[in-house]
Amino acid sequence: MSNIIIISSTHRINSNSLKISRLYEDFLKSKNVLVKVLDLCQLPSDFHNTDMFDKRSDKFASIIDEYISNNSKFIFVVPEYNGSFPGIIKTFIDCLPQKSFEDKKACLVGIANGRAGNIIGLEHLSSVLQYLKMNVYYNKLPISSLKTVLSPDGRFSSDSQKAACESQLEGFLNF
Repeated sequence: MSNIIIISSTHRINSNSLKISRLYEDFLKSKNVLVKVLDLCQLPSDFHNTDMFDKRSDKFASIIDEYISNNSKFIFVVPEYNGSFPGIIKTFIDCLPQKSFEDKKACLVGIANGRAGNIIGLEHLSSVLQYLKMNVYYNKLPISSLKTVLSPDGRFSSDSQKAACESQLEGFLNF
């Protein structure tokens, strides 16, 4: 049986993306769903110079095997970087085998300290994933004003935000 893979879509250490990814992981585990988190901090530091150019490293190959190849549902937790999504997630996708995401399913969560919750970045990433023939779940959830909805201990301090995330996940489980 495959896992749902949550991709914390930045390589910033101790990121808010990873905190949100862990909250999503906890919720899914509470529903007895098999789930793993891929923190892009795990990527080899030189993967963009090797794996991009068909020089597959053992470490990157093991990431593909564990997190991508045999799984069919992915949740991307995407922070806003310069009005879009981080370049590291695009580079990661570009280094994967061409059909890695074909006919698989994606759920998108945008996070930002501002008002829009990275809605533009979610649309940009959605376009990339759809180009790769991935089925993107319609409920793309922007989480805005992150500093006010996430407590210092990494939990939701907003019941309405927690409910919105749980509702998104319930829908994605049935997608």
